[in-house]
Amino acid sequence: MKISILSLFPDMFTGVFQQSILKNAQDKGIIEYNVINFREYTKDKHNRVDDYPYGGGGGMVLTPQPLFDAVEAAKQGTGEGSPRVILMCPQGEPYTQRKAEELAKEEHLIVICGHYEGYDERVREHLVTDEISIGDYVLTGGEIGAMVIADSVTRLLPGALGNETSAVTDSHSTGLLEYPHYTRPAEFLGHKVPDVLLSGHHENIAKWRREQSIKRTFERRPELLNNMDLTVEDKQFIKQLKEIQDNS
Repeated sequence: MKISILSLFPDMFTGVFQQSILKNAQDKGIIEYNVINFREYTKDKHNRVDDYPYGGGGGMVLTPQPLFDAVEAAKQGTGEGSPRVILMCPQGEPYTQRKAEELAKEEHLIVICGHYEGYDERVREHLVTDEISIGDYVLTGGEIGAMVIADSVTRLLPGALGNETSAVTDSHSTGLLEYPHYTRPAEFLGHKVPDVLLSGHHENIAKWRREQSIKRTFERRPELLNNMDLTVEDKQFIKQLKEIQDNS
């Protein structure tokens, strides 16, 4: 897979892509990151990529020409399929694990990081395929959001993680928050690991983990349960949780 990132500050990505899982995935040939400074594609004699908005108003707006040309350059050698072109934008679709899983199936992603007041609307209308927001807040630019996408997508690629089950059981991958984890020692400062995890009984452990995921989701993100395909046992367990909550 290839992820191309268009940014005015490409040095921001140097440390991120040279650490941990992202570096290991590159070293294994699983993914390629290509960071492009789209200022290099401007045809403005002063090397500008932004201008004042028509109609007045505060701030500067990114002009379309450098972005269109930089995206076209990034597409070169892509192959038969068209890459997804993603605009990092506070007005975009909220980013979720489901979206990360969708994007991880692509061969090439092109991510545009904006700065200043915004983008010329023709970028939205005629260049990008997706607009994504990583949250209801405003950042200085789209670079941090692009890092979030690169990280979340990379870890889903086969071979990127040392344990192939890790991505499958992560919070939100199943629709539920992840169950609690414990490791050695079995007792620490008087606090013990649940007996079921020490039992070696895989069926009971699986049942405990499922219930703990449901419990944690019920307590912290109950709205997620509305979209879950729950079993009869799951629904019965949630009913018990509600009764405990009502009586507390």
